[in-house]
Formats: sequence, structure tokens, C-alpha cells
Amino acid sequence: MLEYFLPVAAFLGLGMLIWDCVEVGRNDACNLVNAVFGARALKRNIAVTIAAVAVVLGATAGSPVIDTARQGMFDPSLMTVQMAMAIYISVYFVDTVMLYGFSAFGMPVSTTACLVFELIGAALFLTGFHNIDWPRATTVVTAIVVSIVISGIASFMCMRMFRGAIRERTQDHEAVMTHGPWIAGLIMTGLAWFLVFKGLRGLEAVKVLKAQVFDAYGEPITLLFIWAGMTLVTHVFLVLTGRWGTRYLFHAMAVLGMVAMAFAFGQNDLANCAAPGLAAFSLWRGAVAEGHALTDVAGMAARVNIPMWALFACGVLMASGMFTPYAQRVTRAAVNTASQFDQVDLYAPKWCKALARLMVRRPAAAPSLAPVPARDERGKKIHFDTLRAAVITGISAGVIAYASGRGLPVSTTYVAFAAILGTGISDRVFTTRGDSELKIGRAIWVVTCWFIAPVISIVATGLIVLLVYHLAIWGMVAAMSLNMLVRWLIKRRSDQHESIYHLHHGAHDGEDGMPLEEPEQEATPAGEGTPRP
Repeated sequence: MLEYFLPVAAFLGLGMLIWDCVEVGRNDACNLVNAVFGARALKRNIAVTIAAVAVVLGATAGSPVIDTARQGMFDPSLMTVQMAMAIYISVYFVDTVMLYGFSAFGMPVSTTACLVFELIGAALFLTGFHNIDWPRATTVVTAIVVSIVISGIASFMCMRMFRGAIRERTQDHEAVMTHGPWIAGLIMTGLAWFLVFKGLRGLEAVKVLKAQVFDAYGEPITLLFIWAGMTLVTHVFLVLTGRWGTRYLFHAMAVLGMVAMAFAFGQNDLANCAAPGLAAFSLWRGAVAEGHALTDVAGMAARVNIPMWALFACGVLMASGMFTPYAQRVTRAAVNTASQFDQVDLYAPKWCKALARLMVRRPAAAPSLAPVPARDERGKKIHFDTLRAAVITGISAGVIAYASGRGLPVSTTYVAFAAILGTGISDRVFTTRGDSELKIGRAIWVVTCWFIAPVISIVATGLIVLLVYHLAIWGMVAAMSLNMLVRWLIKRRSDQHESIYHLHHGAHDGEDGMPLEEPEQEATPAGEGTPRP
């Protein structure tokens, strides 16, 4: 049976790799455009296209060696070829349906966290407790939690500082000339730091730059000089471009941050969807070469050499997922959660809204610092201004750079969502007005699901890997059938959910592929969760 199991699993893994790349694009990569789209700095189709190109370029420029063992989560040397193959294939059976489910309900989730805990669950159930590197797993969980907290706090503090300086005058010529250079300089400094430590760290020139500048003079001094230089360059640019430059300065900062994050996402997060399938295929080739007597499972599985065209293809697949309707659901929900509009279309469980009601219950709401809610020329909501969008992308990049520079695995999705919430709290968009309980309840529900996802990943993958390992080909047939059944149930349920909680969405489609919201209605009664008519 092993003779047939290995080739079937290897080629099934390549097919599932394609599927998983698309699912990663649906949920994880689509979050790259949230800030730019929420501020209406670009139409969504244009923003997604630009981000998709950056993702493809980043994937193509990625390392030709993918660490499929995910930095020592388990020891492949303690496994047989069939065990390792069963683990890598089982990860896909669970990962594709999990990401599809979260995307269908508009819930952002980390593909990195899902993959890590799926690998842990499969190895735990199949090879036992002793094969897991628990200190490393604890580091992953700690890094995820700390990155969320740091991103939220940093975005809150920066947003309050920038808002205190420029208020809502993000397109006022005098205000931007006074405060725009140092604000933009600080954001670009964060992006430069991000690119050095995260996005381009694999390039030889960047390694030399880091060694000769950052390491030689120290990060604080280097970043201070970069900030001064960026501030001067921005001031000169605004002087030369006049009112046109001051009008679109923060638009440019938000888009620049999106591109930097998209490039790094494609370059560094490709392993989330490509690693298991490539590892499975590599194991099969090694088994064939050695007559099914492969003994160096660790050496064969840990490092997989792939050509540039394969990197490019995986990048294109991830980018294609960003254009799907379910990706739009993830973007829309994330933007609405911290919108400066009082009324939004969201779902949150009753217990989340009840908890939110306790959090916002106070004698009087502080006045909002966000600009007055407005719509663009197409009648679409401007959920937050371009200054806030620039802070979201800049802070997200800086936090990821700090963590990556110290070898801590963090999630682009988690950090970016925390930045959206942090800037929203700073601008006081979560007040006692309108749907404040619904927005806070949604945020609570999203964060809760972040901690539910690892549990699901461990248990589900553990059960599937036992099925695949003990039943071989029939186990894969059963796992695929279960995958498709759960996917069908999720689609049916999520489409019903969409029709209930977003009744008026889709009535008037806009140019950017996102439905055109109708005029504001009365707020939903607190705690009811019933959509407005």
C-alpha cells in the first residue's frame, strides 16, 4: 500500500498547494488593502491590483529554500516517510477548509498561526507529546499575543499624537506644510526599517547595508538620521508640488505602506501555503530515488529547493485569491469594525455585544476626534481618513520589522487588525453612539476566534492525520470527502448569514467591486443583532 500511497499523496499535495495558495489570498493577503480601501485612497480593484503585483514580486524574490519544518516545531527524524507524508497532506485538508470558512464569514485569521498549530496537532496525535518543541510553540503563542498588544498600543499613541497635531485637516495646505513632513518622515522611517528587517532581508545588498549601517552605528541613531532625512525630503517635495502635494501626501503614505507590506508578505509568507505540498513531493522523489527506503526524512523534508517560476506561480495564485468575493467580505468587515460612521453592517454574537455594552457604559461619551463622517464622489462611505490609513500601514510595518529582526514569528493579519482597532480607539470611534456595541462586539469576536483557531487546528488535523496514516489512500479519500462536505456546509451557512446581516449590500455594485452602501438607517437596538430593514 505504501507504494501507491506515496505518489498519490505527493501529487494530491501539489493540487492542494494550489488550492491553499488561493485560500491564503482570500483571507490573509486581502487584509493588506484594508487601510487604503477604508480611506478610499484608491478604489478597491486598483488597490488589490497594486498589492497583488507587489505580492507576486515579493514571492518571486523570495528565498528558493523553504523551511517546511516551520523552524523546529517537531523533529522529522523521529518519523517514517509515511508519517511525514501523512502530516503534510493532513495539514492541507484542514487548512483549506479553515481558511475558506473564516473568509466566508468575513473573519480575518492568521495563516501562519493556522499552519503552525496544524503541524503541531498532526505531529502530536501521530508521534506523541515528546516530538513537539514546546518551548518553540510557546514562543510562537507569546509572540502573537505580544505583537497584537504592541501594535494596538503603538497605533493608539501615534494616532493620538498625529491627530493632536493635524486634527482633521489632512488636506489643508498650511496644516500639512507644518506637520506633514515630520509625520510622513516618521512613517517612511518605519517602512524603511520594515523593508530592511523583513521585506528585503534576504538580499545580499540589504545584508551589507544592515551590517555597515544599522549594526555599526546602532538602530536608534540610524533611525533618527533616516527620520531627519525623510522629513527634509518630504518638505522639499511639498514646497515643489504645492497644494497638489499637500492634498495627496497621506494618500501616498498609505499606498506606500500597503506596497511594502504586500511585497514582504509575498516574500516571507509563501511558506504558509507552499511548504507542506513541496515537502510531500520532495519526500516522494526521495523515496523513489532510494527505493522506498528513505531514511533521511529530516534532511529531505526540512529544506526544499524550488525554482523561480514556481515561486512566481505561487505568488500569482495568492494574488488571485485577493480578487474573490469572500476576500471582499474580509476587507469589508475589518473596515466596518473600526469605521468612524456610527451605523455599520456587522455581525457579533450576543455575548460579545453584552460584554461590549459593559465596556462602553459610561455617563457621557467623549467627543470623537475623527473627521466628520463623509462619502466620496461615488456615494461610498469614507470609513477613516488617509492620515489614519497611513498610521495603520506604518505602525503595522514597524511592529512586524521589530519582531522579525529578533526572530519572532508574527502575523500580518493580527498586527494590521490591531492597528485598525488602536487608531479607532485613539479617534474615539467606539463611543456610546450608534452601533458602538456592535463594533466592539465584532472586535471581541474576531480576537476570540484568533484563539479558537489554534484549538481547531490542533484537534482537527490530529484526527485527520490518524485517518490518513492508518487508512492510507482510503483515508485520503475520506478526508477529501469530509473537506468538501464541510466546505459545502460553510458556503451554505455563510451565504445565508450574508443575506441576513448585509441585506442591502449588493443592491448597487460600485466600480471597485464593493457594494455601494445605501443612506444611513436607524441603529440596531443594542444586543439584538437584527439587521436594519
